[in-house]
Amino acid sequence: YLLFLFPRKSVIQLDLANTKKALIVPAFETLRYRLSFPKSKAELLSMLDMGTLFTFRYHVWTKGHAPTNFAKWRTATTPYRVEWEADFEPYVVVRKDCPEYDRRFVGFGWNKVAHIMELDAQEYEFTVLPNAYMIHMPHAPSFDITKFRSNKQYRICLKTLKEEFQQDMSRHYGFAALKYLTAENNS
Repeated sequence: YLLFLFPRKSVIQLDLANTKKALIVPAFETLRYRLSFPKSKAELLSMLDMGTLFTFRYHVWTKGHAPTNFAKWRTATTPYRVEWEADFEPYVVVRKDCPEYDRRFVGFGWNKVAHIMELDAQEYEFTVLPNAYMIHMPHAPSFDITKFRSNKQYRICLKTLKEEFQQDMSRHYGFAALKYLTAENNS
C-alpha cells in the first residue's frame, strides 16, 4: 500500500551508520486507486497543488505528520531537523540497531508513535529528507482499525497499554521522559 522514492545516497551523506539519526521520509496519500507515481519532487508538488495528492492523513489525523513541516519541505534542498511532538508518527529510516517497536502495540494504534517516542528519548535526531517521499494508496480498512472504531474494550485496552508504556519510559529514562506524560495529557 506504500510506494517510495528514497535516494540511497542520503544514508551515506548523513552518516546514518555512525550517528543516531532517524531519516524522515515525508508521507503523502491519494484517494485514487490508480496513480502514476511522481518521478520527481516537482511532479509530486504539482500533484499536491492539483489535489491529486495530500499530505498523509491530512483529512483525519494531521498531528501524526505535522512536525515534518511540509511547507518547509516544499522548498527544501537540504535535509533539515525537526523536533518530536506528541503523536508524531513519521515513516523513518534508521540504522538496524535502533530500538525495536514495542510488542505491546500490535494491530491498530500507537505502534509508530511509541517507536518515535523511544527514538526521541534515546536522543535520535529527526532529519527530514528533502528529495524523498512516499505515497500511501487507498485500501479497505484493516480488521484492527475496524475493531478500534467499533469496540470500546479495544480502545480501553489501548489506553491501558499507552499508560504502561509511558510509565516504563519514565522508569527507564527518568526526568527526560516527563515531556511524554505532559504531552499525552494535553493532547
